[in-house]
Amino acid sequence: MTHLFPSPPSILHLTEPARRWPQWLGRIWARVSYGYRVEPVWLERNAHEIAITGLPAEFDGFKIVQLSDLHCSRQVPQCHIDRAIAAAHAEDADLIAVTGDFVHKGYKHVLAAATAVGRLKARHGVYAVLGNHDFAVRNALGIRRYPGLHSAIANALADHGVRVLRNEGIHIERNGARLGVAGVDDLWSKACDLGSALDHLPSDTPRVLLAHNPRTVEDLNGRRCDLVLSGHTHGGQVHLPGLGRPFLGKRARQFACGLYRVDDTHLYVNKGVGFGFRFRFNTRPEVAVLTLRQA
Repeated sequence: MTHLFPSPPSILHLTEPARRWPQWLGRIWARVSYGYRVEPVWLERNAHEIAITGLPAEFDGFKIVQLSDLHCSRQVPQCHIDRAIAAAHAEDADLIAVTGDFVHKGYKHVLAAATAVGRLKARHGVYAVLGNHDFAVRNALGIRRYPGLHSAIANALADHGVRVLRNEGIHIERNGARLGVAGVDDLWSKACDLGSALDHLPSDTPRVLLAHNPRTVEDLNGRRCDLVLSGHTHGGQVHLPGLGRPFLGKRARQFACGLYRVDDTHLYVNKGVGFGFRFRFNTRPEVAVLTLRQA
């Protein structure tokens, strides 16, 4: 019998270039599926020891747990936020720092974000600063879409037991020894005031600064700051081998994610928990655990 429409040749009979196309497409599809379905909600724990000059013995081993960039919204599953909160809480931290971008946009998820963060507990408290999305600012121009959003978020967090540091610094005491903890408003908000946050703290007291945007470290201008905790970048959300982080600008790549040393200051840039668009590749969301040690 003559077949008018013969069957196509199997992949085994294709030429080498023809076989490569379906293999290449299959790999691309697998990576896209992984980047959309798996990695955005695959939380990792990153732990570092930070050597601090002049750290009192009473604070040697002081454990700080950092979360950042929850971006509470309909895109970020609540169960993912809950897992991150539970993982941070389980660390039995001395202090928990949450470094901004509690919501992605608007007022709808303010209460959900504050309620989630309000479940965190630490021996010396839970502290937070506001991010550019909390100020409804999407770029360095500082134009606000919701002028009162930052106040609503700060008030909701305070109502749930979280201390929001807005250009201010405090002391934590252990057996008479002190550690300074300060926080500033987001750099893009045009309300960041490092002087108000740091200048009243004694220069011989070690200091930890919460600042959403890592480039805040560039404006210290000689002020003592032993450790800066930031977020904002999400690590670019995509890190391609050989190509880098295409969604971060040249200057942002300087402090993309992880631990840096800037003059005498340690800077840790957290990759964040949430996302604006659901895709991560080679840049998993994280809970950071930072233990202070005497230098």
